[in-house]
Amino acid sequence: MTRLTTLVAALGAAAFAAGAAQAQMRLNLGHGGALGAHYSVGAQAFEEHVEAELAGEFEIAENPASSLGNEREMIEGIQLGTIDLVITSTGPLGNFVRETLVFDTPFLFRDYDHARAVLDGEIGQSILDELPEHGMIGLAWMENGFRHITNDVRPIRNLADLEGLEIRTMENPVHIEAFRLLGANPTPMAWPELFTALQQNTVEGQETPITVIRMMNFNDVQENISLTGHVYGPAILLMSPVIWDGLTDEQKTVFRDAARKAVEANRGFVDAKEAEDLAYLGTHGMTVVDQFDRTGLDEALAPLYAQMREEFGDLVDRIQAQ
Repeated sequence: MTRLTTLVAALGAAAFAAGAAQAQMRLNLGHGGALGAHYSVGAQAFEEHVEAELAGEFEIAENPASSLGNEREMIEGIQLGTIDLVITSTGPLGNFVRETLVFDTPFLFRDYDHARAVLDGEIGQSILDELPEHGMIGLAWMENGFRHITNDVRPIRNLADLEGLEIRTMENPVHIEAFRLLGANPTPMAWPELFTALQQNTVEGQETPITVIRMMNFNDVQENISLTGHVYGPAILLMSPVIWDGLTDEQKTVFRDAARKAVEANRGFVDAKEAEDLAYLGTHGMTVVDQFDRTGLDEALAPLYAQMREEFGDLVDRIQAQ
């Protein structure tokens, strides 16, 4: 945390404390999700708890759909104290806190129970504890869900089925290298271009969580969905130190409790919506492969895992061992 950021936070906390003593404080909570989607459900649970427990003291105003900026810009706003609360994916957070990039490791988590146990346990807490050094407070881990592969060529049941398949990926070097090692042809592409690219067969497949697959109507242009679960996408609820440092101990307890309520709502929504959306996709044009044979994965991804261990030490092994 730079001296300037520290000074801004200290001055902001003093101003916040003075303001909080006089009138109800309006706190803006920003995120990039649609109103009513998984981030929004968590934001609303957070808002309801804070406003119920601290009636007349705080108003939480949800700002969805990147109305406060993209995720990187909102994180920077948290550091500067110009944005109060943010729910963000961990992708851009890696530019500020390198350890969060470990979650890009493919096939790192076995299932939701494993991922949530890691994030809610010692490993997740250790990363949250580091955030104040970078000018932000981490209240809790939320989630986007596991990513799965769709395509219009063939069902993906094993590694052999990935051979040569042209798959759109995010512009993420770890994801790109993983698909290359698995035999696919990864093709980075901007998100707004994807549906048309699938429709015109510019690329043969893509990989996103189930809820996104339905939301984007990919079943109209893709015949197969394979539940590969190759990458788990965490999200995180951040708070500005300007706000946090101005809270009383009692208020901090309420905000922590509200964060737990947000996590419960967010994860519960992901669980229910994924089951609902997968059933929908299976009856609206898609063949669902619910078992992906992971035989050969360890050997194929060994070079990438060596690279991740070199960068993150024993963190990869500690996560897998939990």
